[in-house]
Amino acid sequence: MLSLSVCVFCGSRYGSDNAYKKATEQLGRLLAEENCRLVYGAGNIGLMGTVAQNIQSHGGEVMGVIPEHLLEAEVGKTNNNNFIITQNMHERKKVMFMNSDAIIILPGGAGTLDEFFEVLTWAQLKLHNKPIIILNVSGFWDPLIELINHLVENGFADQSLNKLFKVVSSPGETIEALKLNS
Repeated sequence: MLSLSVCVFCGSRYGSDNAYKKATEQLGRLLAEENCRLVYGAGNIGLMGTVAQNIQSHGGEVMGVIPEHLLEAEVGKTNNNNFIITQNMHERKKVMFMNSDAIIILPGGAGTLDEFFEVLTWAQLKLHNKPIIILNVSGFWDPLIELINHLVENGFADQSLNKLFKVVSSPGETIEALKLNS
């Protein structure tokens, strides 16, 4: 059993490939089975809602953090074990990060990219050493990985940037990566 608090950054939509939702459902179940507490954006829609619902349906604990202005748009999931309303997005990310031991990145949009790059930058600046795991469902994050390699190849980042996160392709590999880093 891991007994970690795991921050999951992901989309408030399902995306165009059903594999994203299936992987998110499986990840939620596996995290609950490993006694991991979910820390997430408190939305009850898209992949966000899916991961929380699956953790809860398998007996896991959930901490949701949502800014006031998104309560309605993201259908704030108030039946979490902990439900925190923040004033803005910056505070939301900070509260989520501070209450987690590891970060998992699932498919998502601009918000997910923002969250990933913020925790990656903090790691690069040695502000934390929490594991960052990218769950690359069906190759969704391949262009992101190529972009990071492009930054390195063109001298805008050191090769060590690639060592600050781990890329996996399945929920099971995600759990194994968490175990290696705990």
